This record gives sequence, C-alpha cells and structure tokens, in this order.
Amino acid sequence: MKHALVAYFSATGVTKRVANMLATSLGVKSFEIVPQEIYTKRDLDWTNNNSRSTVEMKDRTCRPKIESRVRDIEKYDVVFVGFPIWWYREPSIIDTFIETHNLDDKLIVPFATSGGSGMGEAPKNILALAPKSKVERGKIFESGTSEEELRKWAEKYLK
Repeated sequence: MKHALVAYFSATGVTKRVANMLATSLGVKSFEIVPQEIYTKRDLDWTNNNSRSTVEMKDRTCRPKIESRVRDIEKYDVVFVGFPIWWYREPSIIDTFIETHNLDDKLIVPFATSGGSGMGEAPKNILALAPKSKVERGKIFESGTSEEELRKWAEKYLK
C-alpha cells in the first residue's frame, strides 16, 4: 500500500471535518495548511470586492504565507489536497502549499467542499504548479459525507 498524506486548508471548518474523516478512515497522517494571517469572517465575504479573499483570488500570482511546511513530504507517494472551492478553483493558499513542497513524482488527489460548484479549474491549476506530478480530477464532498464514503473513494488511489 502506498504512503499517503491528507493536507488541507479550511476557512470555516467544513473542509477540516471532511479532511480529518478522510485521514482517519485511511489511517494516515493529516496536515492542516494554516495561513500566517488567519482569515476572518470579513476576509471571507465573497460579495465584497475589497475583501481579502476576493482580492487574493483576482490576483493569480497571490501566494498567502503559510505557517509551516510538511517536513517529511518525500516519504509520501500520494498527497490528498483538500480545500473549499473559491471562485471555481482552489484558494491561493493551496497554490502556496503546492509551490513550497517538492511534489515531483507524487500522485496529487484534490478534494474539495463547495456550496454548489464543481472542481472547476483546480486540477488543471495544480498540475501547472506541479508539472512533474500526476494530478487526479478529484471530487467535491458535502459536509455530511460519511467516513465510509470517503474511504471507498480514496482507497483506489492507494493501490
């Protein structure tokens, strides 16, 4: 069986819940991608053109700083990367995570939580940031997804 890591960013706790259930169901380590500057409710107001999240997402070169890195990333074959969908793609902090870790020759499996949209451009964007990795299409999960459903979905990537 391949060695896997569940790395995730969660702004409101929904993605964190899904990521932790995924890690638990597979018996693997999880790593929370924590921003150096935590997002406030005001920062996350997508209806405000001046909110932090809106400004970051409009600038494709934006790379919010993260608190720490995975120190032993080389020991993992598969990295499940979880995040909420923002503006039909991954939040810019995920781009920071991808660019600050050597994911060459790894299988990256995105998963996301969303209020109604699909994965959008996220898999394509992640592959562009980690071109020497293999990136799967990924899947959207609702907050009420069961541990069993997560395990069944993820196990195919560990064989």
